[in-house]
Amino acid sequence: MSNDGTTEQGLLHAALAEYRQRAPDEADSVDDFLQLLGDAENPFVRERLAGHFTGAAWLVSADGERILLTHHRKLDRWLQLGGHADGDADLRQVALKEAEEESGLTGLSVEPDIFDLDRHWIPERKDVPGHWHYDVRYVVRAGADEAFTVSDESHALAWREIASLLQDASLDASLHRMARKWLAR
Repeated sequence: MSNDGTTEQGLLHAALAEYRQRAPDEADSVDDFLQLLGDAENPFVRERLAGHFTGAAWLVSADGERILLTHHRKLDRWLQLGGHADGDADLRQVALKEAEEESGLTGLSVEPDIFDLDRHWIPERKDVPGHWHYDVRYVVRAGADEAFTVSDESHALAWREIASLLQDASLDASLHRMARKWLAR
C-alpha cells in the first residue's frame, strides 16, 4: 500500500466495477459509491460528515446456514457486524477486523468479492450530526468455534437461521436483501 491509500482505492474501484457486472440492477448504487470514492475529501474517515465508507461483515456460520447479528447499542436494531474505516481504504480488512472485534471470534476468513452495498442514513446522536454511511459488505466465515463475546457496541449477539430472516418484518430491509442474495447463491 502506498502511504496515501492509492493502491487500496484502486482495488476498491475495481471491486465496485466487478460488483456492477454481477449486480447490474444495482448500477445506480454502485455509481453513488464510485462518486464518493472519487471525491477529493477523504471518504474513509468518519469526520467526513457529507458521507463516508464503512465496512461490514455478513458473518456466516461454517455450514453457511446461520448469520451472526448484533443488537446494535447506538441504533437499537438488529444488524450485521461492521463499522468505520477510520482511514483504512481496504474495506475488506475493515469488515474482517470489525467482525473479530465485535464478536470475539477467532479463525474468521473473508471472501474477496463485495457481497452487498448499502447507503443508509445515520441519525444525529449527541454531538455527531446525522450523516450517510456507504457500507461495503463482505462475506466473513466463522471457523469451528462459534462461541462469541458481546462487545461494548452491542446489547446482544445472536446466531440466526438465514432463511428465517425473510419472515422477520422487524429487521432492516438490507438484511432481507442480503438473506435473499445468500440463499440464491
